Amino acid sequence: MRLALDPTVVSKGKAFDGFFRYRRMYFPKRTSELVALMAISTTLFLFLHTRDLHSKLKEMEVKLQPDVSLSGHQTSGESQFSAVSIMMRQLKDSGEIENLNAQALNNTRKAEKELVFFNRVPKVGSQTFMELLRHLAMKNDFGFHRDHIQRVETIRLAPAEQLGLAAMINSYSTPSVYVKHICFINFTQYSLPEPIYVNLVRDPVERVISWYYYVRAPWYYVERKQAFPDIPLPDPLWLKKDFETCVLRGDRECQYIEGETREGIGDHRRQSLFFCGHGDACTPFNTVGALQRAKRAVERHYAVVGVLEDLNSTLTVLEHYIPRFFRGASKIYNEELERFRKINRNNFKPPVSEEVKDIVRRNFTREVEFYHFCRQRLHRQLLALKLPETYR
Repeated sequence: MRLALDPTVVSKGKAFDGFFRYRRMYFPKRTSELVALMAISTTLFLFLHTRDLHSKLKEMEVKLQPDVSLSGHQTSGESQFSAVSIMMRQLKDSGEIENLNAQALNNTRKAEKELVFFNRVPKVGSQTFMELLRHLAMKNDFGFHRDHIQRVETIRLAPAEQLGLAAMINSYSTPSVYVKHICFINFTQYSLPEPIYVNLVRDPVERVISWYYYVRAPWYYVERKQAFPDIPLPDPLWLKKDFETCVLRGDRECQYIEGETREGIGDHRRQSLFFCGHGDACTPFNTVGALQRAKRAVERHYAVVGVLEDLNSTLTVLEHYIPRFFRGASKIYNEELERFRKINRNNFKPPVSEEVKDIVRRNFTREVEFYHFCRQRLHRQLLALKLPETYR
């Protein structure tokens, strides 16, 4: 995920921009040497301003909190199997389990074209999932397409832009997959055939913490600077600010106020926005209206919404509900487990206390509800398959 930010540029950042302007003045032709020098200079700048945090972590001998990887493991202590068992017990008690029907729970049958649209949510393991799709494209013989890197990535579009994007996606030969960070687009409202929608979700508080440190990672800005040399460098104080301080101090960046709307390049505090859509009703934070719209989109349109903390269930459901594209997904992932785990891993992310997480979670009530809604739906889809290994 590569998004432009607009933190204040300080004097050192200006000095670097001045340096690059000087180079361009006397060496107007950009060469590979200039690009390499620029990357090295930027890397040096960023690492100088992040080494304090890194050193502090080393001195304290605190083990960095691991990102939840696409491996089926959870950090909460609750295993995915116990979560499925709880759901199975609830469905048995209510008598619903006998009536579960995989066909009824599979929106793939509604698709009018062999085209998977993965409108990926940031920081839910989507980069790794995208790489898994690349492997599956070669194995299962389908086209793989993704959006190109952009200076500013906008996730909400005007109707005309939605139509343009939907028409472009629809133009790909089938079978194909298209991947992009973008809010849900209803193809049928533009008289276009409905694709097979898929996505992933993650515990919303863990996700917002991951996003916070992702946009502060040194390599993030190295990549941005290589692609767009004239973008400003961020304030080193902003780079070094940790999430706990940001929350406890009540900084604007870490305030999560119900009903608040943030625009600019997009609101990345919540994943439900990527399911709610592009309408104005989707923009206020943590509101009932946006939550209900997101739920309806999942129920009516999405074939599968996987869960990062429950990857085994996710891959099993994908393999059975969308076999044309996901046949053999579990085997490929497990064979390349170590390599997949390293994708987009941020070793500059320090641990966050449960007390601070609880403070944030109190303001994420609808986001938490949406996450559990998606997780319960996934487990219903799994149990509806009536696979022997599910009934442990």
